[in-house]
Amino acid sequence: MSDLAVSKGHFKVCGREFPRVSWLKLKNLRSTYFILFFVVLTSATNGYDGSMVNGLLSLQQFKDYMHDPSGSIKGLFSGIMFLGSLLALPITPYIADGMGRRWGICIGSIIMILAVVLQSASVNFSMFIAARFFLGFGVAIAHGAAPLLITELCHPQHRAIFTTIYNTTWYIGSIIAAWLTFGTNHIPSQWSWRIPSIVQALPSILQISCVWFVPESPRWYISKGQPEKALAVLAHVHAEGNYDDEVVQLEFEEIKETIAIEKEAEQTGWLELFKTKGNRHRLLILLSAGLFSQWSGNGLVSYYITGVLDGIGITDPNTQLVINGCLNIWNCIVATTMCFFVDKLGRRPLFLGSTAGMMVCFIVWTICSERYTATKVEANGSAVVAMIFLYYTCYNAAWSGLLVGYTVEILPFSLRAKGMCYMFACVDIALFFNTYVNPIALEKISWKYYIVYCVWLAFELVFVFFFYIETKNTPLEEIAKHFDGDAALVGGTAATEKGRIIEAELHDKEHKDATVQVHEEKVGL
Repeated sequence: MSDLAVSKGHFKVCGREFPRVSWLKLKNLRSTYFILFFVVLTSATNGYDGSMVNGLLSLQQFKDYMHDPSGSIKGLFSGIMFLGSLLALPITPYIADGMGRRWGICIGSIIMILAVVLQSASVNFSMFIAARFFLGFGVAIAHGAAPLLITELCHPQHRAIFTTIYNTTWYIGSIIAAWLTFGTNHIPSQWSWRIPSIVQALPSILQISCVWFVPESPRWYISKGQPEKALAVLAHVHAEGNYDDEVVQLEFEEIKETIAIEKEAEQTGWLELFKTKGNRHRLLILLSAGLFSQWSGNGLVSYYITGVLDGIGITDPNTQLVINGCLNIWNCIVATTMCFFVDKLGRRPLFLGSTAGMMVCFIVWTICSERYTATKVEANGSAVVAMIFLYYTCYNAAWSGLLVGYTVEILPFSLRAKGMCYMFACVDIALFFNTYVNPIALEKISWKYYIVYCVWLAFELVFVFFFYIETKNTPLEEIAKHFDGDAALVGGTAATEKGRIIEAELHDKEHKDATVQVHEEKVGL
């Protein structure tokens, strides 16, 4: 059986198959996953912000207070957050690797809460912009730790689902912000925009309150010379406290040996991703995933749906807010549903199908926009709205969840935190560019700007076809074999030997039990 093939009802660790477990039936796993949900909420903060920006730009009270900002000012209003994130990235791996995954989440959340206080109390545009800069700074630090903790803590059977769900919670925050701004639109005062701003602190408050109930990453404990704590976490989360569980013992040996090999090789610097063929392949995927996730046309709707809808004759603020709210609900349903098919369908087929679907939808979207501009026929405008929903259906099939789920798993432990910074840097660069350029381009050339994305999506499809590889049903430490081949720094000897010892012990026990049973039967006779 190949490394990628796993029998139905089983999962693999160190080349051996084990029966699948139900997290609902295991108390420790169930409680850990429940608390881990609050770690997953890190992405919801970003989603809330994107939808809140859309909502605030639709509120007349906000536009009046900010003196009806122009296209370039709108770009600064959104883009400054991503500039803050970009400037925070160089320090995020040192917090996550040095202080631990939980401290990274906590520090990022504290900064975000302070930024929300400043944002909510803003008395002018400059104060609001400064607050959004620090908000982005905090988001980057929390983002640099949360997915690492999730992927390193989850049971091997559930890792892909959980890490993919992480980024889809963007839509939970987005839905709350969309409908909250719709409701506060009817408040005839500054509270119509201050209330959504205040509520933005909620995910961070929940995280600070709950993150300490989540176990620290066992891999981080091992990297800090605390293997006994790592084994305790693995036993508690993966085997209901059974230190002698075969899966726990195999995981523990493989993780311990792999991290020891990585330390010995001293492959921990920022430039390591440029030095080997396998690492350069990883880097191409990281950089492209960050860019493609935001440069595929989705930024037009995520942050400037008002400009898109204005261009097809839908100018009523209430109607715009309702479309934005319904779109986010639909996105959340599709993105979350697709998380449960990642290991069934595979990463590569999902990426290819998603990108091809986006390209087709965007071409039709562009044609319908041109037809509306030329004819003012309402049906063409309605067709654009339909294409937006179809486009996002395709986008959420892969790019929403797998942006983090795929990139975090292809990196070895020693490079995981720094590698994710490369990916998030590309996300922030793309978002900063898009949020500043998109409103200006929509204002100046309207639907003609969409042609750029049609061509770019075709390029994305070709790139994904040649460079994105399949990693489904592969244990975290063993994914390195897909990139590095025989040169992969994977601990296997100790884990394999441990497996042989366990197997021999089980065989001896079964033999003794059978002998005792035969003896008892003879005595009985």
